[in-house]
Amino acid sequence: MKLNTRRKFINQLATATTALPFLGAVNPAFASEATHVKSLFENSLPGNFTSEEELWSWVREAYTVSPNIINLNNGGVAPQPKVVQDAHIRYYQYCNEAPSYYMWQILDQGREPLRERLANLCGCDTEEIAINRNATEGLNTVIFGLNLKAGDEVVLTKQDYPNMINAWKQREKRDGIKLVWIDIPLPLENEDEIASYYIKAFTSKTKVVMVTHLINWCGQIMPVRKIADAAHQRGIEVIADGAHTLGHFSFKVPELGCDYFASSLHKWMSAPFGSGVLYIKKDKIKNVWALLSNNEPDGTDIRKFESLGTRSFASEMAIGAAIDFHDVMGSQRKEERLRYLKNYWVDQLKNHPKISFNQPHSKHLSCAIASVAVAGKKPEEVSSELFSKYKIHAVAINWENIHGVRVTPNVYTSIKELDKLVGAMKKIAG
Repeated sequence: MKLNTRRKFINQLATATTALPFLGAVNPAFASEATHVKSLFENSLPGNFTSEEELWSWVREAYTVSPNIINLNNGGVAPQPKVVQDAHIRYYQYCNEAPSYYMWQILDQGREPLRERLANLCGCDTEEIAINRNATEGLNTVIFGLNLKAGDEVVLTKQDYPNMINAWKQREKRDGIKLVWIDIPLPLENEDEIASYYIKAFTSKTKVVMVTHLINWCGQIMPVRKIADAAHQRGIEVIADGAHTLGHFSFKVPELGCDYFASSLHKWMSAPFGSGVLYIKKDKIKNVWALLSNNEPDGTDIRKFESLGTRSFASEMAIGAAIDFHDVMGSQRKEERLRYLKNYWVDQLKNHPKISFNQPHSKHLSCAIASVAVAGKKPEEVSSELFSKYKIHAVAINWENIHGVRVTPNVYTSIKELDKLVGAMKKIAG
């Protein structure tokens, strides 16, 4: 559908009852508008929706991002749409009217409907989902909860996230397990080649393999399923670090074949800061000790991992609004938009003699994240110049064999902003 003006677009909005329950509870008018936008997205012609700029303009206007800074570090933490902020604030103020009553007797009743919503997002059973604060908390729960003994081997890579590396090093120091390190020459374009690095490291003593679903330094998507299948054939359990993947591209967690998975919802899901989700296969729950204990730390109920004490109920309940907002776009459509934005600016610079990239070219191995390098300049110099001269916020990366500036647009990023990035990079490169 061709939309000529914003005013005409608003005038077309339907007044039917919204199918977005969490948004409807916070802002019925916005929910009604969002329901109509969802319908427009769903009726766009395949292959055309990534250039349907009027619809993506509506998405952009739902955010409150600064007009003075171009934020291209959404891989660290993403802003929330205003309706998610409003939900958080509304629930926070609600709690403050009588905290012990409204928190424990009212808002606490919303956890099970939220769990069901998250399970649907992840494509798994509701009894396999725990709500927590971030991927680090979820993965540490598994890392410290597994029954491992001295001499047991764990396979992981030097390109994994530091918090996970440090957790495993602590178990090594405390319990005498053996860490088997892989150094992967990223980026790679072949899934079998990637998987071979892990498989070659497996021995009869390997008990666990840690796979980062998406390497945050450069945007490399890892073939978790290939690695998991090979691991399971050898009786090895699989932990997937999905901090950067839920809400980024379209998949269902069980499709990965992993036993354990955790993600941060404040990244690509645009949920409140400090919100996350942990997935554990139902038959594995009993094997993981709760990090923060309850009356059955070795029980079979996924809720044993939610004994966090007093938490932010307001933040937790606002997750539902973020899921609804995500559903307006749809996982597949959002993935295609994010990849379109990445390709839009990368394609204009890929033939520049002084500019190179660290992310894969293959569609199925990368999405929104790109890592760009300029010959003769350190990543810190490039990121500093981007901000000081052009007010473009991106992050310099120097980690193991990956050196560049990580650029991560999001669904609210405009084409004009990416045009400014392209122009800035050409001037910086010379």
